[in-house]
Amino acid sequence: MIRLPLFASLLLLAAAPATAQDGDEPYRIAPGQETRWISPENPTGAKGAGARENKGGKGHAFDTIPVGGALTLAAIEGSGIIDRMWMTIEDRSPEALRGLKLEMFWDGAAVPAVSAPLGDFFLHGAGEMTPMETALLASPEGRSFVSYIKMPFRRGARIVVTNDSGKPVNLIFFDINYRTVARLPADALYFHAWWSRERATTLGRDFPILPRVAGRGRFLGASVTVLTNPIYEKTWWGEGEVKIRLDGDRADPTLVGTGTEDYIGTAWGQGAYVNRYQGAPVATWDGDGRWTFYRFHIPDPVVFAREIEVSLQQMGGARKPIVLALQKKGAPMIPVTIDPGSRTNFQQLLTNGKPLSDPALPDGHTNYYRSDDVAAVAYFYLDRPGGVLPPLADPAARLTGLRAPVRKP
Repeated sequence: MIRLPLFASLLLLAAAPATAQDGDEPYRIAPGQETRWISPENPTGAKGAGARENKGGKGHAFDTIPVGGALTLAAIEGSGIIDRMWMTIEDRSPEALRGLKLEMFWDGAAVPAVSAPLGDFFLHGAGEMTPMETALLASPEGRSFVSYIKMPFRRGARIVVTNDSGKPVNLIFFDINYRTVARLPADALYFHAWWSRERATTLGRDFPILPRVAGRGRFLGASVTVLTNPIYEKTWWGEGEVKIRLDGDRADPTLVGTGTEDYIGTAWGQGAYVNRYQGAPVATWDGDGRWTFYRFHIPDPVVFAREIEVSLQQMGGARKPIVLALQKKGAPMIPVTIDPGSRTNFQQLLTNGKPLSDPALPDGHTNYYRSDDVAAVAYFYLDRPGGVLPPLADPAARLTGLRAPVRKP
């Protein structure tokens, strides 16, 4: 069982708008804290060391990252909490959003705890920046990247952006806002984020949003991007259920939803919307179908004591005649169910083994396993600072098959 102090500190780390760790009100100052900002104008964040170039006249407001180069945004020694990050770049193309790699290292770990494309991390996985303001991540006018995620560290922190986009980053502006603290609570956890992609998901196999991770922590949520396979035309792709296996679950999960759009709080399809804890910044059939959606488990914590695994079924649905027509055209699929409009005569095709073409089967909404291009960022806290999952895919695997937004005249 998770102890109450851990549960309480997790809530504070993830969701408190002002003070993350001390639990006090914004009009109180906890002892032992100092505020620091790191930016190109004060790259170390040291006291009294800002705005020194050009006699204080905005002499170093941005940096440049050459092709293949890396820029250390912050290198912090000691104990602290990152409260906010902001940055912007002049090229916000799909190649830049997916090609720039964001990494974060805690307490001197050799393996990053955060490793994700910059765009995907900030909810722009579909290659298009849109204005948004969520509880954790934001882009006020669709031109910047903002994080409010609380990121504690005990001995140090390092944040790096690597340019794998194939084009120089001529202008990158940023600031990292953090507090030094005397010490963190013993049960304070480390923030992690991990990105993965399957260009074509396997029929009947769930997409792993978060592969099995051992340890104690909290699943904070996920951002998922789907580039639909045009072979299925414009049929609905989001019938898949999110499954979360906790603390010993193997074949069957403890937590399971009822559909993709259901998981992010909407229903009967999925349009574009942005809410504090759930949303879909991009939801369009333009360019063969591009969708990015997210869910943050802040009001409904998902905690684990020993291990966790999170996956998303790869399932679509349409009326039976449409699915039959797609099947005849050679679209890869496995029919799953037929819903005639109620539980009466509901058909579980995986159980009864009947082919969809059986004339005795009723008409109705037909779900089927399908294969699309799916990518995701999993956000979570864990009781260890180093990365625990495979390294980020190479640039070719990240950049191949991107879809640019359709610019309307």
